[in-house]
Amino acid sequence: MAGLLSLGARAMFANQAALQTIGQNIANANTVGYSRQSVTLTTSPGQYTGAGFFGKGVDVQTVVRSHNEFLTKEAASSKSTASADATRAEQLSRMEKIFQPGTEGLGYAASQFLNAMVDVTSRPSDPSARQVALGRASEMAVRFANAGAQLTDLQSGVVSDLKASVTVVNQLAQQIANVNDQISKTRGSGHTPNDLLDQRDRLISQLGEYVAVTTLPADDDTVGVFIGGGQRLVLGNQASALQVSADSYDPQRAVLSLKEGNINRALDESVLTGGSMAALLAFQNSDLQDAKNMLGQLAAAIGTRVNDQNALGLNLSNPPGKGGNIFNVAAPRVMAAASNARNPDGSLVSGVQASIVNAGQLQASSYKLTSSAPGSYEVTRLSDGLVRTVNDGDTLDGFQISFAPSAPAVGESFLIEPVGSAALEMRRVLDNPNGLAAASPLTASASVNNTGTASVDSVYAVNGSFDAARAPITLEFGDPDPANAANLQYTLTLADGSVLSGIWSPGQPIGNQPAAGIDLGFELRTNGVPRKGDRIALDPTIYTATNNGNAKAFLNIQSEGFVGRQLQPDGSITAGATITDAYASTMSEIGARVQSAGYLSGVSTSVAADAEATRAGQAGVNLDEEAARLMQFQQNYQAAAKVLQTAQALFDELMRIAAR
Repeated sequence: MAGLLSLGARAMFANQAALQTIGQNIANANTVGYSRQSVTLTTSPGQYTGAGFFGKGVDVQTVVRSHNEFLTKEAASSKSTASADATRAEQLSRMEKIFQPGTEGLGYAASQFLNAMVDVTSRPSDPSARQVALGRASEMAVRFANAGAQLTDLQSGVVSDLKASVTVVNQLAQQIANVNDQISKTRGSGHTPNDLLDQRDRLISQLGEYVAVTTLPADDDTVGVFIGGGQRLVLGNQASALQVSADSYDPQRAVLSLKEGNINRALDESVLTGGSMAALLAFQNSDLQDAKNMLGQLAAAIGTRVNDQNALGLNLSNPPGKGGNIFNVAAPRVMAAASNARNPDGSLVSGVQASIVNAGQLQASSYKLTSSAPGSYEVTRLSDGLVRTVNDGDTLDGFQISFAPSAPAVGESFLIEPVGSAALEMRRVLDNPNGLAAASPLTASASVNNTGTASVDSVYAVNGSFDAARAPITLEFGDPDPANAANLQYTLTLADGSVLSGIWSPGQPIGNQPAAGIDLGFELRTNGVPRKGDRIALDPTIYTATNNGNAKAFLNIQSEGFVGRQLQPDGSITAGATITDAYASTMSEIGARVQSAGYLSGVSTSVAADAEATRAGQAGVNLDEEAARLMQFQQNYQAAAKVLQTAQALFDELMRIAAR
């Protein structure tokens, strides 16, 4: 009777354990990260008797979970990549809204300002026309400044998001360390703490959404969690802490570092291969900085070009003077590395200065200057990695470098941003409408005795080579050019009596032909066809209120390719882009990045969903299957109870017989 009772009791316990596990599965069917559990049953060793071995029933060996290490890691890794792609796509989408097309865009505002000079050209002395032009100038400057401020706000948002993410990451890391501790304490029991293992896997998966991790199991059943190419975040029951620090060059930008005791180890962006924080750093260091540089390039180029042209004309002051700056153009930013040597008062021992010398050649890039040997300095253009050797006073890409108070020492470095803050700091600085230099410093008039049809279209200064002391100047046309009868030879007689000779051709301006030896800094354009002996007098302008020569020069800026010119090794200069084309190119670049990021986000999200579905297909709970197993073990339990009931009945009958 004892054997039969034992068999029934063991069977009931085993089926009860199975039912309890099935109930646990059903209860957690919708719990994220839960792995299906099942009871492992084994046959108890038989007992030897003279009649043979009789079974002693069933034993519950352990409770195991359905788990595939490879699929779990694959799901966590793909989720980390999807989180990174989604974060970058979201940030780029926000940035794209700053670069508005159509009438809300910067290109339109620049065109409106230059178009306003048409009325100044028609009525150079009209205060209302001048005021409208200044109003358009202010609107353009405000749009650039607002765009720059919005990019700065995006940068602040990135830093804020990084700090919030670091707080969550540190909490998750500590929780993983705590779970590791609990798991290690169960070692030696012969059973796996399934719920704790699920919890740890879930925490690691959540951590991967912020920063890509790798895991390494230890002998005590704990798991080490590493980030950034092998930097320890969790080891055993100890967790390190991430923190957000200021960039070593720019305090407005952020870097991630791992704090271990009193040591802060910076994490390079390139080794953080996934997670939202890696995407935020990549957006900050690449996309956002590129946008600042592209926007700043436009602001610096048009601001300087307009200021230079205004300085070449005459304003309405009494007496007339050169036009002043219309826009503020920010000076290049030079930021020293935090590791550079400093004096006791905190000032830098060495320094680098930068100044704009040719805004048309400024590139949309930042630069890094380093010293690897005494007297040897290299500048890397960060947009394309071009490395050039420089010395004190050298000019590259439109800006000049100088060393003050002393040259950098070996190992020191500086970050140079020629245009990084140009948009943010752009503003209109000319408030007096009379300050618009609409008049040309030269007035041209054709002689009444001319026999040809040539007439003066426009004359204005075009560069700093112009010298008013050379006027009055007399232009006289001569014989046809022997090489081409359609062209005429001409002479320019300057105020000091010197004579310059050149060849006139239809549409060819006179006065600014350095290749032909004529570099007077002005351009005279004519209509019609001159004849031999025809003259045009070029005199200093006296009546500035009726002269519109320089205002006409403003109109040409709109079609002039002065943005992003490049000096070639042979000394030639590539053609630049117009302000409208340059802004359109910037919008296209941002738009292409948004489309690419959106596509990658869609693909990685789909891959992550498939990976999770595959993992869940093996480790997840199938309610139909569990319901079938529930019925199976319910019947088994009832059968075991019947065995126990039979044994009890036989035992009672035996006791009654024995009592007689």
